[in-house]
Amino acid sequence: MIDYLPNLILLLLTLYVLMTLGYVAYSYRKAKKFEQLVPPRGAFTQISTGRLHYLDCGDGPAILLIHGLSGNLGHFDCGVIDDLARDFRVVAIDRPGSGYSERPDDSPANVRAQARLVAEAIDRLELDNPLVVGHSLGGAIALALALEFPEKVRGLALLSPMAMGLKEQLAIFSEMDIKSDVYRRIKAWTTAVPHMLRHPEPVRQQVFGPDAIPGNFALRGGGILAIRPGAFFNASRDFRAMNDDMPALSREYARLAVPVRVLYGRDDRVLDPEYHGELLVRRYPQIGLKMVDGGHMLPVTHPQACVSFIRTAAEAMKDRKFISRASPEVYR
Repeated sequence: MIDYLPNLILLLLTLYVLMTLGYVAYSYRKAKKFEQLVPPRGAFTQISTGRLHYLDCGDGPAILLIHGLSGNLGHFDCGVIDDLARDFRVVAIDRPGSGYSERPDDSPANVRAQARLVAEAIDRLELDNPLVVGHSLGGAIALALALEFPEKVRGLALLSPMAMGLKEQLAIFSEMDIKSDVYRRIKAWTTAVPHMLRHPEPVRQQVFGPDAIPGNFALRGGGILAIRPGAFFNASRDFRAMNDDMPALSREYARLAVPVRVLYGRDDRVLDPEYHGELLVRRYPQIGLKMVDGGHMLPVTHPQACVSFIRTAAEAMKDRKFISRASPEVYR
C-alpha cells in the first residue's frame, strides 16, 4: 500500500488541478458569453482608477445615477433613464470595479473612497451641480459625496439607501464575505460563477422579493454582468468594506449642506426600512422620507415610482445652488 501512496497523491493532485482548470475555463466562457449578450451601452472616460463606463442621455439639469452592490448602470435602464432623459441630462455610471468600469485590486473600496471617485467623475464629465440619485450602497456613497463635496451636489434623492451603520446580517451576501484577496480571487475564478447560476432563488426571494424579477432584468438591467469572476471579486471587496465608514458617517448628517429625500419600499428584505428610513428621519428631521409598497430593487421593479420621486425632488431643488453649511436656507 505504501508503494502506491505517491502515485495516489499524484493522481489526486492531478484531478484537483484538472477540476480547478475546468472551473476557470467554465467561468471564463460564461463571462465572455454574458459580455456578448450585454456589451457596453455607453461611453468611456478616464479617472484615477482607470476607465469609467457611463451612459449620458438627454439635455437639461443634470442627474447622476449611482447603483448599488453587485450592480451596474443597467439597473437604472429598466425605465428610469429613458423617462428622466426627456427633461434632464441623465448620467448613469458603472461604479469603479462594477459593470465595465475598472478598479485596481488594491484600490480602497470603502464608502468615502468611492465617493471621492464619484467626485472625480462629476468633474471629468462636467456635470453642473447634479441631483445625485443613489440606490442601496449607492445611497451611502451619495451621502458621503454630499458631506465631503457639497459644492458639487444640488441635492440627493436616495432609493432604498444604506444610510446607517449596518445592523443586518445580510446573509444573502455571505458568499461575498471573504477577508483574503487571494482566496477571493480563487473563489471568483472557480466556484462563484457556477454557484450563482445554480442558486438564483436567494436573489429572487430576498434581493427582489416580494416583487418579481422583471423579464428584462438579465439583459436590459445588466443582471447577468454580476455573474462574472471580476464582478464577484469587486463586489466582495465592496461588501467587506461598505460598513467601515457608516457608523461614523451616519453621525455626521446634521452637517449635510444639501437637501436629502429618501424613497423606501415597505417590504424591503435586504435593508430594514424602519432603521435606514424612519429612524434616519427621526434623528435628522430635515431629511424627507416617502414609503411605497415594494422591496429593495425599486429602480428595477418600480421604475415609475422612482421617476416620480426623482422628478419631485428635482423640482423642489431646481433653483438651489451651493449654500454654506451654516445657512438655515439649506433645506428650504
